[in-house]
Amino acid sequence: MKNTTIDSVIKNTWQAIARMYNEEASKYGASMALGYALLNIDKEGTPSTALAPRLGMEPTSLTRTLKTMEEKGLIIKKKNPKDGRGVNIYLTPLGVEKRGLSKQTVLNFNNKLLETFSQQEIDSFIEMSEKIQNIIIERKKF
Repeated sequence: MKNTTIDSVIKNTWQAIARMYNEEASKYGASMALGYALLNIDKEGTPSTALAPRLGMEPTSLTRTLKTMEEKGLIIKKKNPKDGRGVNIYLTPLGVEKRGLSKQTVLNFNNKLLETFSQQEIDSFIEMSEKIQNIIIERKKF
């Protein structure tokens, strides 16, 4: 690719992964966002305030996602027993089932990557990704 920047490769790769996950999730009437949320809700319940940071979502987007999940019967909300002002999110039996599908999809893709790349390539990719994240976190001058 001529004049390609590293960040454009990362962005294009992530968009391709997101499209793939959305296509797979659409077979089950879901989306990547719903699948990702299902994977981040603990079996013992998760405070709704803990979900947005886990998912890297803005609270308004999370609110819409949780509303959709509740309408689809994937989650239920209950008052937090430790803090009556908060709400915990729990998976319903259908949510647990769909979580299993999401988990299997992620594992299948991960296994395909492990089959395709050497351990050295994977280690180098992870190392480079961690360095990029550190540059962003530390806001090093470019």
